[in-house]
Amino acid sequence: MIKLNCFLLLSILLSINICQAQTTYDFTEGLGAGPCHQYGREALFSDLLAHQLIQGKLAQPTEGGTLTNDKQGKPIKWQRIKADTANRLRDASLNNGYLYLTYNSKEEKLAIFQGIGHAGLFFNGVPFSGDVNRHEWLYHLVKIKKGLNEIYMRVGFGGRFQGVTAKLIFPEKPVFISTKDSTLPHILIEKTAEPLLGGIVLINLTEKPLKNLKIKTTIEGNSMVSDVPIISQMTTRKVPFQMNVSKITQKGDVNCTITLLENNKVLDEKNIVLNAVSEKEHHSSTFISAIDGSVQYYAVAPQTTPPTAESALFLSVHGAGVEAIGQARAYKPKDWGTLVAPTNRRPRGFNWEDWGRLDALEVLDIATKRFNPNPQKIYLTGHSMGGHGSWYLGATYPGKWAGVAPCAGYPTLMGYGSADGKIPTNSENKAEQMLLRASNQSNVIALANNYKASGIYILHGDADRVVSVEYAREMRKVLSNFHNDFSYYEYPNGSHWYSNESVDWQPLFDFFKWHKIPKHEDLDTINFTTANPAVSSTYHWAGIEQQEYPLSYSNIQVKRDKDKKQIEIKTDNARMVKLLPTAFAKDKSFKLIIDGFEVCAACKTDDKTLFFIKNEKWTQAEAPTQNQRSSVRNGTFKEGFNHKMVFVYSTNGTKEENDASYQKAVLDAETWYYRGNGAMDIVADKDFTPSVFADRGVIIYGNATTNSAWKTLLINSPLQVQRGSVKIGDEEMKGDDLGIYFTYPRPDSRIASVSVVAGTGLVGMKATFANQYFAGASGFPDYLIFGADMMKDGAKAIKMTGFFDNNWQFLKKDVAKGE
Repeated sequence: MIKLNCFLLLSILLSINICQAQTTYDFTEGLGAGPCHQYGREALFSDLLAHQLIQGKLAQPTEGGTLTNDKQGKPIKWQRIKADTANRLRDASLNNGYLYLTYNSKEEKLAIFQGIGHAGLFFNGVPFSGDVNRHEWLYHLVKIKKGLNEIYMRVGFGGRFQGVTAKLIFPEKPVFISTKDSTLPHILIEKTAEPLLGGIVLINLTEKPLKNLKIKTTIEGNSMVSDVPIISQMTTRKVPFQMNVSKITQKGDVNCTITLLENNKVLDEKNIVLNAVSEKEHHSSTFISAIDGSVQYYAVAPQTTPPTAESALFLSVHGAGVEAIGQARAYKPKDWGTLVAPTNRRPRGFNWEDWGRLDALEVLDIATKRFNPNPQKIYLTGHSMGGHGSWYLGATYPGKWAGVAPCAGYPTLMGYGSADGKIPTNSENKAEQMLLRASNQSNVIALANNYKASGIYILHGDADRVVSVEYAREMRKVLSNFHNDFSYYEYPNGSHWYSNESVDWQPLFDFFKWHKIPKHEDLDTINFTTANPAVSSTYHWAGIEQQEYPLSYSNIQVKRDKDKKQIEIKTDNARMVKLLPTAFAKDKSFKLIIDGFEVCAACKTDDKTLFFIKNEKWTQAEAPTQNQRSSVRNGTFKEGFNHKMVFVYSTNGTKEENDASYQKAVLDAETWYYRGNGAMDIVADKDFTPSVFADRGVIIYGNATTNSAWKTLLINSPLQVQRGSVKIGDEEMKGDDLGIYFTYPRPDSRIASVSVVAGTGLVGMKATFANQYFAGASGFPDYLIFGADMMKDGAKAIKMTGFFDNNWQFLKKDVAKGE
């Protein structure tokens, strides 16, 4: 009996030691069911499992049990899946399906859940993002409860072949550094006097926000200390830091020690390796983005000869999955200009639309100031997704580019879907038509007349199986109807990538050499189209400041006759137009005619922009006030995600309401980090002080009942949401299952907007979990009110959607409903 007890004691001790040594738990078995969801490139989506889950109606899965019925009435059943030797869980049921996993715990504890290959998940009902691109650096910080823990991993198309992996990680430290996804520059040995910027991920696996942390970097004995922004509880955040590289004089690898400090106490320490190169070599440089205050980078293929007043600048936008430095290295340096490659915020990012577009413009501005090119010699090119970026940026910003050269590119996301699918071309449902209208700025075919501003060179391999050459032929046909300055070449037997000549093609750069951006005084005819003046409002010296119908296409055709001293403008869907100071020579008056009406007989631009507004007739006007739509702030829900936005969650509701608000804010922050290499402050409403966050975009989570920041920022909004109801215009909708997205100008700022993610109750708030607004070019109007049943009924469940008028008031004539 004594021997038996000793044996039992030894077994218990061994078990304890094994448990203490275990740092990961791999999931090797689960249940799969699908297809049961469909996510694309618009606000609408379907998810039959999530629809049940958010309403508390999802039954615990069992092998052979039914999740729900598909559209044909056939049951979708749960099937057992076992991992292969690589721990991948693969099965046909995972194609647009869900994987159900369980974990039984003897105690409550905090852990990291890491999945690879999933598009999103629910951990005990809490939504998280996903590592759909299999980067292997995304961590979900989760709270494990005592007893049964349930995980639903959403898997996209391809789950049958690639599958997913899943594990729990129990780290040694609750706060630590992760170096897997660092943003680092090259050290340029000729320029080491100034500190360099980097970005690194910190993990806060505690239930309290981390404040007053510091990062110390040490290189060759030289140290720098950087303040760390607040890291919210149970979140990860990529933070900026500085490095002193003044002792680096030779090329090669350079070790840098990164120490995380709290009140001079070391919390963690890691080493990273940087690379020192000459500024005459391909290299990466970092900067702080104005979009969110994060560290981003761009890559450079430097000019081989000393720059002159005639030097050019080439902006090259990369394809899906390509790093900016890889894009730059595909080009041999040129002797007549510098090539720069922005990132699109990530190798996949936003298809060069939305925040990818803003990233390209940020880098263009930085590179123009750094390399000081001839302003008439700015060129745009790109490959694959970057070919689309070239078509898109070229059409959106006429007058910025002397030449545009899409390589292996597709013109629109309506014709070529990319990772998030296609934008639908049309719909019979009026509400969905309104959503698609919010995507109009993506349709370069509708903007094609803007290409007249540039020489166009189209390069495409005729054997391309990734992006068919038919897309190039389509654009050749479009251009041939009106453009007299484009060149077209199909590379014989060229695949999608047939060598660096896929982008670095000498005839393409020869074509660029022959082209310059015309000077303002040399351009007397303008034909300009835009779908959103806040995206693009100006072509050389004329522009559109306000529209009659927001996000519908607006056009101006302008003719300047210097001999007659006259400018004539014809408009379509324009309420306010503008003429810049270069429209006519300084101190010279001119007659202005708009839509056949003489507006003034002796206009003068002098040194200011002139504005003209259409009421009963066209008259001269002042610039829009900050309470009106303009080229600075023109709406759509996405507009708030800019100007170093801050996420504000609620604390004035019930515990369940506040939890849902915070969870949604963390989900959005995690998704933004994954898709946009970004970071932002997550702040409780009670801690939000407008003066502290001046001129910053604000994202409100919750409603007027639960989020106290509402009264400060949204008291005058024409759309009001509180617990149990939403009111807009003279309509009031009641219930706890309504989700709402809308935007409104921040009242104390000329530039920033407030975007709102609201629910009329718990179910309504949970119905907003699918952050489709981060899919590039997805359409979100100024407001969208929908029922939770949108997850299964689509556009029919949209209660109301539309755009506010130019004074940000409810516009009854610009509304659509889902019935």
